[in-house]
Amino acid sequence: MSGTLRRRLHHGDVDGRRNEHLDESGFDSLNEPLLARDDGYDDMSSEGRTLEDIWDEERRKEHLHWTFLFSQLIAQWAQWLASIVIGSGSFIGRIWPFPFATQNGLGRKLLLPHLSPLQEERLGNLQQRGEVPFDGSRTEHQDALKQLWRLAYPDRELPSLKSELWKDMGWQGADPSTDFRGGGFISLENLIFFAKQYPASFQTLLHKRNGTRAEWEYPFAVAAINISFMLVQMLDLRSGKPSTEAGIRFLELLKEDEMAFDNLFCVAFQMMDAQWLAKRASYMEFNEVLKSTRTQLERELVLEDVSNVTELPAYNFLRR
Repeated sequence: MSGTLRRRLHHGDVDGRRNEHLDESGFDSLNEPLLARDDGYDDMSSEGRTLEDIWDEERRKEHLHWTFLFSQLIAQWAQWLASIVIGSGSFIGRIWPFPFATQNGLGRKLLLPHLSPLQEERLGNLQQRGEVPFDGSRTEHQDALKQLWRLAYPDRELPSLKSELWKDMGWQGADPSTDFRGGGFISLENLIFFAKQYPASFQTLLHKRNGTRAEWEYPFAVAAINISFMLVQMLDLRSGKPSTEAGIRFLELLKEDEMAFDNLFCVAFQMMDAQWLAKRASYMEFNEVLKSTRTQLERELVLEDVSNVTELPAYNFLRR
């Protein structure tokens, strides 16, 4: 963790109210992001830093900013080229079975192409996973939380299921079970998958090791639930069959990889953090960063040569 002290916030509910009963259901309850402004928020302070420190920080931020902008430009250029080569007016566009998106049409509804039995099965399994709410009274859910802690902090003692130590991982309070809300059990599965498959990236994000961080940082665990939430919406998984551009393209990825959703979660989390640093964001800008992450991910999903999550440009951010 960097030397900069990062204050941890106790977030209110989305509408600003606290301590209400939360309906912990699956995909059907995902209506809006979970992070919202906290009434105790105050402005960041640069107290204690020298002018040389500030200049050095600005140079690092500028480097990250232009690096990420360049990656965005490459993705947008590739998408623009695809729309010309495979446009609706070209011969290829008339015979190509998949409707490629334009920049302004990423969310439009489309007719679902025929799904193979394998795609049907994997989509059904994924939707069933999303219908499982997190239940802190279930032994297997308790065990999953404990597993996450051991993966995150292999050298630390496992705390009780209600402990102030869970805040170190970015849960809002001493009881992580109150933070899942509409994210459901699948968001915890996403985190465990991330920690197992990409431990280097997981640890880097958990401990905020990359770049110069804001004083008011996003909370790691709650951000993960937001990302799962965002992906469910983006991929139209609450529908019987996805009908958005991104959702239909995702079904192609699912055909190649049964764990495509979990892998896409890892890509999205890494992309969100890169956006966070490039935009020099702080806590109050989290939802804005999440929206721009979704836009960039949608652009990459509709690139012509992407048939697997590992072929997404942003996948290169991940480290094992």
